[in-house]
Amino acid sequence: MHDVTVRYWAAAQAAAGTHEETLPAADLEQLRAAALQAHPGLGPVLQLASFLLDGRRVDGATALPAGSVVEVLPPFAGG
Repeated sequence: MHDVTVRYWAAAQAAAGTHEETLPAADLEQLRAAALQAHPGLGPVLQLASFLLDGRRVDGATALPAGSVVEVLPPFAGG
């Protein structure tokens, strides 16, 4: 495992109580588990969120290289 920068947006930021943090993870599943352990209130948001790895949408057990930046984007309403 290595450190990954996580940036939370909108409802994810509110649930995590922070905009950015560093968590240990080798893949997206580990990152989700680490974020949920650090912030139990993130559960509902993580179920609906999209994840961007260095600007590209990822899911599942996508590998996260050292130094990665993952954006957690909850669904947005708007028009």
